[in-house]
Amino acid sequence: MVRVTELMKSHVSVRSFSDEVVAQETLLDILRAGQFASTSSHIQAYSVVRVTDPQKRAAISQASGGQKWVVNAPEFLVFCADLRRLDYSCIKAGKGELDGLTEHSLAAVVDVALFAQNVLLAAESEGLGGVFIGGIRNAPDIVINQLNLPKFVFPVFGMCLGHPKKRNATKPRLPLEAVLHTDSYEEGMNKQLVDDFDEEMAMYYLNRGATTGSNWSNSVAEALQNKRREHMQDILNKSGFFRA
Repeated sequence: MVRVTELMKSHVSVRSFSDEVVAQETLLDILRAGQFASTSSHIQAYSVVRVTDPQKRAAISQASGGQKWVVNAPEFLVFCADLRRLDYSCIKAGKGELDGLTEHSLAAVVDVALFAQNVLLAAESEGLGGVFIGGIRNAPDIVINQLNLPKFVFPVFGMCLGHPKKRNATKPRLPLEAVLHTDSYEEGMNKQLVDDFDEEMAMYYLNRGATTGSNWSNSVAEALQNKRREHMQDILNKSGFFRA
């Protein structure tokens, strides 16, 4: 049996899948397992939409920048921050309608991320592979319309799942020293560690034949500076989230 820590450290994003279907009971079981992730005050502020309609998948794929695995993956799930049930619960408890305040919204985003990570880990324990699709936030209004998402429900990311046809080598991570601090944030050490990590990632990209970046800094700079998604504040507010 593979230890959980070893399974976690073997994670890779999988975008190439075989034609083998994911058994219905396996899918339901990993989603149930995902529900046992930690959740702030037990609010469980998430929902997941399983997308099987080819036309809906095609529209979401196009909205996500043409990611073909959204269409081709045996399973495609959209994970949503969901305050709608909580709005009903607040009214039912006599506390009035819920406002999608910043704290509520942040708790929902954290909840859905924990839930989804549990789902992917459970899937990998069953021999499946997957990849998160943050690209749905390129045009969340299209995703909202395709999935008929009501107020207080917002699509945070998608996930492709299936039996891996191809797996890349596990991508290196920053050394623990770069992310672990004791008692105070140690700014000085980070710069050298980033420089060293750039060299490691340059070799990784070279060996993989990847074109996403010549090193880590170049890769993340391109991802961050080219994906500003300035529409997010407005559409989040319209969906009832992150309101003052």
